[in-house]
Amino acid sequence: MKHILLYLPLWLTIQIHGQTNTDVFLFDLNRSKGKFELSNFKNISNNEGYDNQPSFLDNNTILFAGTRNGQTDIVKYNIQYGSKIFINHTEGSEYSPLIIPNQKAVSAIRLKKNGDQKLYKYNLKNGESEILIEDIVIGYQTWYSPNLLISSVLEDDKLALYSSKVSTLLHTKLHGNIGRSLHKIPNTRNISFIDKTNADVWEIRSINPITGDSEALAATLPKSEDICWLANGTMLMGHENKLYTYTPGKSVDWKEVASLKVHNIKNISRLAISPNGKKLAIVAESSLSNSTNTTNPYFDDNKNTIEPKLENIAWIAGNWKGKALGGVVEENWSTPSGGSMMAAFKLIKDDTIVFYEIEIIREIENTLILQLKHFNNDLKGWETQGQTVDFPLKEITANKAVFEGMTFEKLNDNEMNVYVDMKQKDGSIEVLKFNYKKE
Repeated sequence: MKHILLYLPLWLTIQIHGQTNTDVFLFDLNRSKGKFELSNFKNISNNEGYDNQPSFLDNNTILFAGTRNGQTDIVKYNIQYGSKIFINHTEGSEYSPLIIPNQKAVSAIRLKKNGDQKLYKYNLKNGESEILIEDIVIGYQTWYSPNLLISSVLEDDKLALYSSKVSTLLHTKLHGNIGRSLHKIPNTRNISFIDKTNADVWEIRSINPITGDSEALAATLPKSEDICWLANGTMLMGHENKLYTYTPGKSVDWKEVASLKVHNIKNISRLAISPNGKKLAIVAESSLSNSTNTTNPYFDDNKNTIEPKLENIAWIAGNWKGKALGGVVEENWSTPSGGSMMAAFKLIKDDTIVFYEIEIIREIENTLILQLKHFNNDLKGWETQGQTVDFPLKEITANKAVFEGMTFEKLNDNEMNVYVDMKQKDGSIEVLKFNYKKE
């Protein structure tokens, strides 16, 4: 096993360097009446470096491995609000985050700086982690059931297909020389995988991990190995800048259904589809360079940054009033205490409360996060009980606190601007400015 562990960092590094600047893109997908229409294109990672391996937590939330401070960590992206939060803060890098069935937790592969690689479980509420599997070196994974994991395991310098009973740590080898793409096949008891036994023609196969029964489904597109399954049993595969479909038992060959050239997308690799089939996440490279912030024109990255401490944004504290959204707005921020700041927001229009917000900025693992909840004027919440709208910190300068989607700008001791990214119905982002004066 030692020679495997020593080899793995090099093997994984090769995989990553093959896609050194990938991003995660999101589309709305319309397949009604036999259509295949993509709309509302958005780069949801928009980050220099390796952003990859998306999976849907639910219809409104995507998990992916995102680059931060020279390593990859688990990102949770809220589609409705366009907000991101890193759910873990470990010394190592995380890859391939997946929801664990029937749990409020995800599994992900952690690669430590010393080359040690294990499968971990991460609590979605507090980010705490624990080892799930450590006696085999897992590269990629998919959950068959709450207790049965299907994975590709590094073995003899290649990947092999394994099933693992998590409760007993009983591992069974199912197939040798496979690819990284593993998926449950809709409306069946089978898993799909890529068979690379024939180096010239890769083959998509299905297998029942309980019985071991297996059959060939189709040849892949040339040197492409990533697919996802639509609910009707059709496979979706990317090749270069195009998408193709194939329905086992019905299709004669792969059918081109979309070109992403208009979006400056190339070298499509990973694909993931939402549970309701209405959102499609794609990993690819872009011919356009990423910018630090494409939606907030008031972001200035030329000033010196300072430590992400509450004391450095204590100037936000106070009772602030202004005019916005067609009425009078008020935010009352507390001074830092107990590792957090708290605010109450309200919008008044025609002498009537339109809605409230409760906001907090708290310190967590050497950074800050802004979180809020909305309420009607009768205090009925917009979000569910366990849901918050999260804005991770990007950076702090002497006069600005820049979060993902919200920026606080100090004009003087008694005046500040707050800029909020507002998602429009067409998927575009409009920056709304709140000018506040301290009471």
